[in-house]
Amino acid sequence: MVHEAGHFFVAKRMGVRVLRFSIGYPPRIWGIRRGETDYAIGATPLGGYVRMLGDEISDQPSAATVENYVRELEQDLIGAAKTNRLLSRDNHDQDDAIKAIVAEIAPDGAISPDRARLILGREPKVEESIVIREIAACGAPKLARERLGENKPSALIEQFNARAFPTQPLRRRFAIVLAGPAANILFAPITIALIFMLGAPIALPVIGDMQKDLPAYAAGLRGGDRVLSVNGTKVDSWDELSALVKSSGGSPIHFVIQRPEAGGKATLDFTIRPKLVPETTIYGSKKPMWIIGVLPRGDERIRRDGPIDACKRAVVQTGDMIAALVWGIYQIVSGATPVRQALGGPIMIAQVAGREAQQGLADLAMFAVMLSIELGIINLLPVPLLDGGHLLFFAIEGLRGKPLKVRHREIAMEVGLFLLFILMAFVIINDISRIIG
Repeated sequence: MVHEAGHFFVAKRMGVRVLRFSIGYPPRIWGIRRGETDYAIGATPLGGYVRMLGDEISDQPSAATVENYVRELEQDLIGAAKTNRLLSRDNHDQDDAIKAIVAEIAPDGAISPDRARLILGREPKVEESIVIREIAACGAPKLARERLGENKPSALIEQFNARAFPTQPLRRRFAIVLAGPAANILFAPITIALIFMLGAPIALPVIGDMQKDLPAYAAGLRGGDRVLSVNGTKVDSWDELSALVKSSGGSPIHFVIQRPEAGGKATLDFTIRPKLVPETTIYGSKKPMWIIGVLPRGDERIRRDGPIDACKRAVVQTGDMIAALVWGIYQIVSGATPVRQALGGPIMIAQVAGREAQQGLADLAMFAVMLSIELGIINLLPVPLLDGGHLLFFAIEGLRGKPLKVRHREIAMEVGLFLLFILMAFVIINDISRIIG
């Protein structure tokens, strides 16, 4: 939804007519029209979409596209009449409603501005006037649509092109397409900052399980020890402890720990040299890392930051997540990470979301942030049908001074659709194989 909202708001800002903003895919189960846009909910809960005027691969609008445009203009007139309380909101038959409006506004075929202001609350727009006159001349909205679609009056096409997406200047089309991934990425620091301000659980640097064949156990650390500092740097969380160990380069590290004892707590010093060990990354590949062989016990506390600190931490964490995702994509492309291990589909997403919801609202929100960043970055890949594919076409258009031929764009879109179908089938089958095997 965040992704599509980005496209939606920038398209509106750029003057493009947005026909539908849908959460979920067809079939449509509910919707409401406000202004020029139908806000809908679809029965297929796999994202959503924004449909803009002229959102098709062609140099000129087809007859069917013009007919649909005329339908939209009729809906505008009906909506204005309903808003002005001169048409019943219960009248759901579009043809009957528009015939009634035309009969009032143009009883003898000519539009009466006074009658129009009374019925619509305003004078008809240029494109609306064309539709009204055609319906008045034909006597039937269906026939009027067909005639307008076939004849394509130049004045009507001019108004269509002024509001259609494909006929916008290149910079506007680029901005509208880029707005989707940009919204995904901007959603991350904003949401993370809110989480940090409201309070997020952080793991404390308290040692739990230990690997007896690694340096920490050999040096004398034990489960229940709380790390106070590393090389003189105060440690407040497990993430800080982990980062300091991994960045040590194998040099000896001085630990100050607090150990619970029968009479209270004792403060002890240890010097430990980390060991370079191949560790499994979140992408399933092996990477050498400096470790000492300890795991967190699971102690947590709630940390709340002020607005400034929360924003700073949110920006840093978003940057880290983007870098990790880009590296993960590179690992998959290079073959370092098995594709089956790295990719998951809607079933896996639902399973992970369920687990995160059980952990708490903050964990679920962070999972949503991760998905949003992934969607934004993946959509920037130069694959036809993805936003990155459209941006690539726009870049080529800018270099050539004209768009690619329609047939070339059609072939690219067909290839992109095929690839996405194969990918979706793969991740769903992969999800099922994880469950049963």
